[in-house]
Amino acid sequence: MSSVHNPNQNHLLAALLDAEYDRLSAHLELIPMLLGDVLYESGGKLQHVYFPTTSIVSLHYLLENGGSSEIAGVGNEGVLGISLFMGGDTTPSRAVVQTSGHAYRLKSHILMDEFNRAGPVLRLLLRYTQALITQMSQTSVCNRHHSVEQQLCRWLLLTLDRVPSNELTITQELIANTLGVRREGITEAAGKLQQEGFISNRRGHITVVNRGGLEHKVCECYEVVKKEFARLLSDVRQR
Repeated sequence: MSSVHNPNQNHLLAALLDAEYDRLSAHLELIPMLLGDVLYESGGKLQHVYFPTTSIVSLHYLLENGGSSEIAGVGNEGVLGISLFMGGDTTPSRAVVQTSGHAYRLKSHILMDEFNRAGPVLRLLLRYTQALITQMSQTSVCNRHHSVEQQLCRWLLLTLDRVPSNELTITQELIANTLGVRREGITEAAGKLQQEGFISNRRGHITVVNRGGLEHKVCECYEVVKKEFARLLSDVRQR
């Protein structure tokens, strides 16, 4: 494996005990994750799970009319494919790469063999799943009760937490599709944040220049999600 890329860049893999890590590491496959890549379709059978390191994957729920909205994001804090070990081989959501980078792919049956040992891996994955459910629930509340500007702040901060840079390569149209709002709403919200000096916005790129400003404007949903991940996962050992 490359010296630039390391499985321990993913927090769940880094938290594994040596015995469990050694059993899984030989089967981990480093793969590029390109913007827009679809990893799962709704109802598709899960052949692999993914541990992002420098990429972020967006989970979308698709409507019959073709519309969609993000229900959660998965980055270096987690794993993509929880429905596999929660009792089903398929997922009701669509998984698409939101931020390009890399991830480690693992065949589903290998993870299930480890999960069924009913040891540390099972406990770690269930705790992560609880945190992910909190993120999904809070996203639903946020989309219903908070302004587009607050939703954009939440999305920007959660994205920043998963990447090493303060510059994001993404279009306003993609953000609008992710949040399930009109593009004009994102354009207006981003314009306000730029006027206040919190972000620098140019075509296809957003640079956060004042994170503290975003944290001041964001709704409580960001902190709820962040605290829940910290509560459930901050005490696990990092390799």
